[in-house]
Amino acid sequence: MIHLPNIPLPQPANTQLADYQREIDLLPNYETRVERAQERFSSLNRKGHPAFDTVKATLSKMSVGVQRCAYCEDSLADEVEHIRPKALYPELTFAWMNYLYACGPCNGPKNNRFAVFAQGTGVHTDVGRRRNAPVVPPVPGTPVLLDPRVEDPMDFLSLEIRQTFLFTATAAPGTVAYQRAKYTIDLLCLNSRESLPRTRYHAYRDFLMHLRGYVQDRAHGHAPEHLQHLAHDIQTRQHATVWREMKRQHPVIPELKRLFEAAPEALGW
Repeated sequence: MIHLPNIPLPQPANTQLADYQREIDLLPNYETRVERAQERFSSLNRKGHPAFDTVKATLSKMSVGVQRCAYCEDSLADEVEHIRPKALYPELTFAWMNYLYACGPCNGPKNNRFAVFAQGTGVHTDVGRRRNAPVVPPVPGTPVLLDPRVEDPMDFLSLEIRQTFLFTATAAPGTVAYQRAKYTIDLLCLNSRESLPRTRYHAYRDFLMHLRGYVQDRAHGHAPEHLQHLAHDIQTRQHATVWREMKRQHPVIPELKRLFEAAPEALGW
């Protein structure tokens, strides 16, 4: 999971979202706003709706690879995900910065689960609403879940790229940063889905093969246009986190060290 580029939503769509949000915000009580938020989003988030077609097109441009999920980077991103669930935060139902493109296998388990560090105490607090529980506002606080729209998850997460291809926290246990990393890994099932470590391994081999090809063609004096094409191919592949880790860990992995020394410009991709 990487920090997504910040591409502004075109103004007509932004204005339309603001109008939809205003409808919800003007309702008299929280429970009514929650109910209306879910109904309204479901009815509007459809193919052919101008504002949401624009939302999806813009989120697609921000996606990893060719419209890959912002969380797992593996599956097709085809769901407009609310980072803060609309069932808990109806005031963010139509907030552009609360959207990202995700896949069903990530969005489904996450659903309306969410946690905050409670305001005043800093205690890690689950604010997800259980079935048939009273519909009341969540405890105020700062999110535990990492948000790739506004921060770089790679500051909190490390991906092992020699054997396991599993995520771990970069910070020490007990710290806020550690809690955020572990919660994100667990909530999104980034390690527990059996297929994901395997696909990361295959992505690593794929990146390695393309980097070898680039270094070889560079050494043979191929035209700059050809090399630019190869570089673009690497930069637009899925599993961008794997590529980021290859760059970050290259000093301690001999083959990567050799390849990046032969083509140091690749560290900037």
